[in-house]
Amino acid sequence: MQFYLNGFRGGDPDIQNAAPNRRDRTRFAPLPDKVDVLIAGCGPAGLCLAAQLAQYPEIDTMIVERKPGPLEKGQADGVNTRTMEMFQAFGFGEKVKRESYWVNQTTFWTPDPANPAHIRRVGRVQDVPDDSSEMPHTLINQARIHELFLDVMSNSPSKLEPEYGWQVVDLTVDPTTDDHPVTVTLENTSINPGDRKTVRANYVVGCDGARSNVRTAIGGTLHGDAAHQAWGVMDILANTDFPDIRQKCLIASATEGNILILPREGGYLFRMYVELEKLNPDERVSSRNFTADHMIAAANRIMAPYTVDVKQIVWWSIYEIGHRLTDRFDDVPEGEDRNPRVFTAGDACHTHSPKAGQGMNVSMQDTFNLGWKLIHVLTGRADARLLRSYSAERWVEAKRLIDTDHAWARIMSAPPGQSKLDGAGIPRFQKQFIENLEFTGGLAVKYDPSDLVSTAAHQDLATGMPIGKRFHSAPVVRLADAMQMQLGHVAEADARWRLYAFGGRNDTSEGGAIHDLADWLAHDPASPIVRTRRAGEDIDALIDVRAIFQQTFDQLAFENMPALLKPEKGRYGLCDHEKVFCTDHKGLGDIYDMRGIDRENGCLIVVRPDQYVAHILPLDGYAELAAFFAPILI
Repeated sequence: MQFYLNGFRGGDPDIQNAAPNRRDRTRFAPLPDKVDVLIAGCGPAGLCLAAQLAQYPEIDTMIVERKPGPLEKGQADGVNTRTMEMFQAFGFGEKVKRESYWVNQTTFWTPDPANPAHIRRVGRVQDVPDDSSEMPHTLINQARIHELFLDVMSNSPSKLEPEYGWQVVDLTVDPTTDDHPVTVTLENTSINPGDRKTVRANYVVGCDGARSNVRTAIGGTLHGDAAHQAWGVMDILANTDFPDIRQKCLIASATEGNILILPREGGYLFRMYVELEKLNPDERVSSRNFTADHMIAAANRIMAPYTVDVKQIVWWSIYEIGHRLTDRFDDVPEGEDRNPRVFTAGDACHTHSPKAGQGMNVSMQDTFNLGWKLIHVLTGRADARLLRSYSAERWVEAKRLIDTDHAWARIMSAPPGQSKLDGAGIPRFQKQFIENLEFTGGLAVKYDPSDLVSTAAHQDLATGMPIGKRFHSAPVVRLADAMQMQLGHVAEADARWRLYAFGGRNDTSEGGAIHDLADWLAHDPASPIVRTRRAGEDIDALIDVRAIFQQTFDQLAFENMPALLKPEKGRYGLCDHEKVFCTDHKGLGDIYDMRGIDRENGCLIVVRPDQYVAHILPLDGYAELAAFFAPILI
């Protein structure tokens, strides 16, 4: 973590100085008439977007929430490894690691052939495969995740706070103007219920759930089906003789249904997803009047011969499985050629079962994708056409989620012996679980070639960094201070591009392809850094260059590194010593071997602000690098 760039200041370094002339955000301050971005909904998707925009006080952001205050308990709890990598970029990954339950193993239970009325353990799987990510799969209260995003917002220069007690009820878009063309009607839900306020915005993002008014206003419809299966979920404090209660468990009984057990943070709390009853095709779960007692009774039937003695129910809910997806994630109708002004994210555009633990994770990844694009456009870094890529990229991933979860939910609900996967030697859901590990970890996302993702022409230079997938971190040592660390952790959620230059065999402190590349990037008029850098701006304000050498730290000389890798920055022109890295020398792993980096020639890996690999090039691929950035950055 770097701070003091613009002068010494005591106290918590996470709390940034407030920007001057920011809007009054105290509780009873009047709402603004105009904003740059209006976000509807303070769920994970909305807060993830707001936390990014909050770092830019020149972007006037407003986030509204119909509830009177922040979430306190319940709802989602699983944080996959990809989302943990994203949390690291926001600065609170270590907090989540410290406070959460880590899912290390998943166990599987099925009917005992000798006594089918009882269950027995039949398998165990490592939940996070070795070297799939440096981060764990965790479980933590969704409300705590909200709180961490809210901290990022309140600590930011804009001191962004939600406007609680307000919801979007309608909006209209005027395509004939670029001056705040979205007119939003807000309605008060708390202090003065029913009161309405009109706000004009440049962009609106609907993160307002499955019954999204934003989606309805732009003509979006959720299409899909339901499994007609009732499930209950409860967070409980309980005693039990079930031996694996502190491990993630998938349990299938012979005749009583299935259970998913998820231990929670704190050592005592755990969550149970309990299968209840099939619903008729024309029946809704609300008509059955299920209660928490129904769930507890069903859990004890399914888990026989084990029992659960519930001491406290912290939170519970009943739901039915549904898989639905909108046709598009923005307001531009099919065939219309214009840039979008309104977007939807999370449950507002895709819903599914909670069994695969993807809802909250995919929702946040939606807005992590959208956030940097809005920042680029609103700060004049990119043309508004960039925003067309949001729906194009995220719809494909949501469709993948729906299809995978559709199959998984039906496998989970099928009685033993009635699934096409039965009879394969291991339980059907254990087999499917193993096959889905990359997907459930959030690591299967792969964006197709576009203006933002190159073709795989140079993939052979880094075979372990697939173009279009997230940048896969690995251990390195920082040259200046011999600090062991993960290379991916240098990337913050700051809307900057990263260029990782991996030196070839002949690259050293004294010279080589990295030195030549650094000189071109710093001085050539065709360089994307030179072309986009603004007067008075730090050289890494938009594109952050890092170099990795094959030698160990004691074989290189920092003083001989090119100026681009030790830039002078900030008010006082202080030298940044954290741009150069070496291979790890203490046995944690060689990044070149782990990620298939060409040792002879090295390579340049271009990484988007949302941490996805956009391009791989030879170190002397200057023309290709310039051509890649030309249609993206102004």
